[in-house]
This record gives sequence, C-alpha cells and structure tokens, in this order.
Amino acid sequence: MFDQVKDVQRVEKTIAALSMNGINACFVETGDEAKQKALDLIPRGVEVLTMRSVTLETIGLMQELNESGKYISVRKELNSLNRETQRAEMQKIGSTPEWAVGSVHAVTEHGEILVASYTGSQLAAYAFGAQQVIWIVGTQKIVKDREEAVKRIYEYALPLENERAKRAYGIGSNVSKLLMINKEMNPHRLTIVFVNEKLGF
Repeated sequence: MFDQVKDVQRVEKTIAALSMNGINACFVETGDEAKQKALDLIPRGVEVLTMRSVTLETIGLMQELNESGKYISVRKELNSLNRETQRAEMQKIGSTPEWAVGSVHAVTEHGEILVASYTGSQLAAYAFGAQQVIWIVGTQKIVKDREEAVKRIYEYALPLENERAKRAYGIGSNVSKLLMINKEMNPHRLTIVFVNEKLGF
C-alpha cells in the first residue's frame, strides 16, 4: 500500500488541497523532470542546503546542487566544520539557508505534510528558517489522512531507513522528532514536486 505510486486523480486532489493550505505543488512524470523542475526554480548563485535524502541522490539533484559550482553549497560548508567544537555555528547555518531542498515522508489528501527525523537537523529550515523550500516527492507517499501518514512513517519508512542507516553509518535510525505542516502563511515559500515514480522511502 505504501510503496505504490498513486493515480492522477489522487495526485490532483492532493495538489488542490495543498494549494488551499498555501503550499505550491506540481506533478511530473520522471525523476529527471523533477530534477530539471527544481533547477528551473532555484536561481544560480544562491545559497542552497540539500537535506540528506535518498530521493535527491537517486535523481542526481544533490550532486548537481553541491558539486556543479553553480550554487553556494551549505552542505559543503557544514561538512567542513567540526561537529564537536562548532556545533552552535552548524545549527545556525543549517537552520536558515536561502533555499532548502529535500523530501518528505508523507503527504495527506487534505494537504498536510509530515517529515520524520532522527536528529531534527532539517526541521527548523523546513518549518520556518529557510526562505524557500523545495521537496521532491514520489507519489507513493500520498496517503489518505494523518493517521495513515503516521502509520506509513512508522511501519514503512522507518524500517527501510533503519536498514539504510545501519549500512551507511553503522547505527540504526529512529523517529525522534516529527514535523507536520498544516498550512503555510507565505504562499510562495513551500513547493512540492510530485513525481510519478517510486522515489525514496
């Protein structure tokens, strides 16, 4: 249930609900189109923070934003700092980028967005700190309501992320913090690019 791309009618219903909640959304067919859509939206030379995301890695957007030299990569800056001695600086930099780009774990048909996190490092930028946010989201992440969204996170996304984290970092993952966005007061700040492909968890 949680790994199947949704039909166009459900996607359109969700996009309409997001619009009513002040959140921009569009629909593309492929990961390549989603990557290009994001690049069309992000001006050259701006500050961009890519959140850790299987989706961004899969479509090559993370590499383009951090390695092409066309943007100011906040991720590179964060990676150059010492986590033990410069944690406060890292928190400030990671919380208020010009642009934040990532994905989410569930979007309800009522236009609500849920993002789970182990550390919470991406949540401040998503909720308020970033001037602009773009999420690339496979339509398999569309769910009926909040109850189904939470179920998707704990029963589907978390086990997959837990195994990925063990392979990548040697430790598992956890839903330590959960952000739910019901409405955005700045109607130009948040954008979801839905993709007609199974991307990420």
